Amino acid sequence: MTKREVLSRIAEVGIVPALRLHAAEDASFAAEALADGGIPVVEIPLTVPDAAEVIDDLAKRRPEIVAGAGSVFDLQAAQRCLDAGAAFLTSPGLDLEIIEFGLKHGIAVLPGALTPTEVMMASKAGGDLVKIFPCAQVGGPHYIKALKAPFPDVPLMASGGVNQQTVADFFIAGASAVGVGANLIQPEAIHRREPGWLKQLAQRYLGLVKQGRDRRKSFVMA
Repeated sequence: MTKREVLSRIAEVGIVPALRLHAAEDASFAAEALADGGIPVVEIPLTVPDAAEVIDDLAKRRPEIVAGAGSVFDLQAAQRCLDAGAAFLTSPGLDLEIIEFGLKHGIAVLPGALTPTEVMMASKAGGDLVKIFPCAQVGGPHYIKALKAPFPDVPLMASGGVNQQTVADFFIAGASAVGVGANLIQPEAIHRREPGWLKQLAQRYLGLVKQGRDRRKSFVMA
């Protein structure tokens, strides 16, 4: 899948689940259940044991799943993820070297940022989708709305504290996507290996994304 196709898929779905789990098998299970529920995009944080192997396995068995690497903190990790077939790279903070790595190798990079200065630096350096983290803790949708005023053309992904009560509001505020963790990846569903539970949650979140986008569109057209 090309970089353009990866970014198009993320933009289409609007949700990037972060599978911050304790076992490789759990991450694989969650990724496949979410894909079957309509969210074929996942972030496999490098805190997951054998994360690169999980990405490699998904890339080979389920190529329709856009499996990216999260918590990428250095170029060595970036190279390892690229070799494993990661579709994108992301981290909670801003690392200009990783953005440069992505540009050099043609892989999408979702750099973390929080302040307006970091958003500007990430965008100017070539970041594809700027991840605002931790978003809920600094104002949530109101903060995204405030950032979109000076940066109307910079695509932003809200991450940190996104849940069913707020996801639509992030899109109304102007977010291009959201990163979701435990509020979507229910630990009990993973433990009990109940894919239907995760599929149902995936479909619920997708419905909320559509609601938010529809309301945003109506405000813009008004």
